[in-house]
Amino acid sequence: MFDIDSLSSDLPILIVGPTASGKTALAIEIATRHGGRIVNADALQVYDGWRVLTARPSPEEEAAAPHALFGHVPFDADYSTGHWLRDVRPLLADGPRPIVVGGTGLYFAALTEGLAEIPPTPPEVRAEADAMDPAEMLAILDTEDTAIAARIDRQNPMRIQRAWEVLRATGRPLSAWQADTPAPTLPLSACQPLLLDADRDWLAERIARRFDLMLEGGALDEARALAPHWSRAKGATKAIGGPDLIAVVQGRMALDAAREAAIIATRQYAKRQRTWFRARMKAWQPIPLP
Repeated sequence: MFDIDSLSSDLPILIVGPTASGKTALAIEIATRHGGRIVNADALQVYDGWRVLTARPSPEEEAAAPHALFGHVPFDADYSTGHWLRDVRPLLADGPRPIVVGGTGLYFAALTEGLAEIPPTPPEVRAEADAMDPAEMLAILDTEDTAIAARIDRQNPMRIQRAWEVLRATGRPLSAWQADTPAPTLPLSACQPLLLDADRDWLAERIARRFDLMLEGGALDEARALAPHWSRAKGATKAIGGPDLIAVVQGRMALDAAREAAIIATRQYAKRQRTWFRARMKAWQPIPLP
């Protein structure tokens, strides 16, 4: 059984795990018992507007310990892994011991393995990519960036599009950019990396129960507040269940159907997370759940 008291009181702590696995509760317990600032590493919890739907810490939880990088990005802005890495660096260098917690594996990979400084994608290239089929982009990558094509998650359209956009915008394969990756900001040897390894069925039950609590806690009210401005939303549209609840508010979907769709999508997302963590985070200390 994992013992919080076995952790060093000085070294930074990293906590990663699938959605609904209890990362926030563990981070707050560590912070209240041993001190530290909880730093967000979840790509959806950075956006304002979706506090309840993205399971951001509640005001009461935020009052229990210092928090950073939660809800600090406007819902109509784009926010990349590079943006997050630039935002997190000052928090590692100054202030309370960081407890970095979240479910976005790419954030942790960038932090502990380094991140290639790839130029931003021009709007016209993004628009071209948005109009293409992922299979078409994959076919191009299979020919022009075989290294990426061999290891990319071929079921993840966002990863496929990102690789295609880099190739199209820079004329250079993403794999070549990654080969020039600088030294990591925080190598694993300089911190305490914890991986919450959740049982699938246990997690599935928690996901369904949590979404019902989100509905009770005001997720639909968040959708009503955002609906008038939804056409301007960018990264915030990726919040699981967000488009479904907006559809409910706009009269295009029944609440029961939105609930079912969101729970299924969250379980699928958790499955992708667990697969990614187990493949990429073998050096992390596993904490079996339940």
